Amino acid sequence: MPDLSNIVFLDFEASSLGKQGYPIEVAWVFASGEEESYLIRPAASWTDWDVKAGRIHGISREQLRAKGTSLEDVAQRMVSVLTGRTLYATAPSWDGKWLSKLLRTAGLPRHALRLEDTEMAHRRIMRDILRDAHIPADLHRTLMRDILVQAQRGYEERGPAAHRALADAQRARCLWLDIRRRAEEIAVQYRQDVVQAPAPAGQTS
Repeated sequence: MPDLSNIVFLDFEASSLGKQGYPIEVAWVFASGEEESYLIRPAASWTDWDVKAGRIHGISREQLRAKGTSLEDVAQRMVSVLTGRTLYATAPSWDGKWLSKLLRTAGLPRHALRLEDTEMAHRRIMRDILRDAHIPADLHRTLMRDILVQAQRGYEERGPAAHRALADAQRARCLWLDIRRRAEEIAVQYRQDVVQAPAPAGQTS
């Protein structure tokens, strides 16, 4: 089973989705539950601002100036805490862009941290659990598909994303935990079925 202290769900909010957009909030949640969240005080050269995006995330430039942490401190904290961890984001192309901009502006290597798609986390945990239960590989695809459909239904019943970094990272963790739980239930049931299955004719215990 995976080390829960090695799996992290990360999310950014940004000033806009334009070329000159920049990260304004970041949060991460370990699978084990530890979490951190920061508003990011923009660099002097970061001026792009989308009013429509502002209405969605609800963060103002005044908040960033008054309550934001310096981008250098946020970047250093991320590298200190997250280096060597497996980082997942639900929109890795966008979040990767914000991560790269944050690191580069802070004078750190832009590939100091790398993101993977959260869907990879889902596939990995299901595959590991089904394999460890010795469920035949030819059943994995169907079982994994059913798990994802059921988990996604529950995910959508929670309502739309909050578009705040910590809430969205927590939401990603909850989905992963639900997928893990469903896979473990199938593994337990499979083991029980194997134990209770009658021995083949002519075979004695």
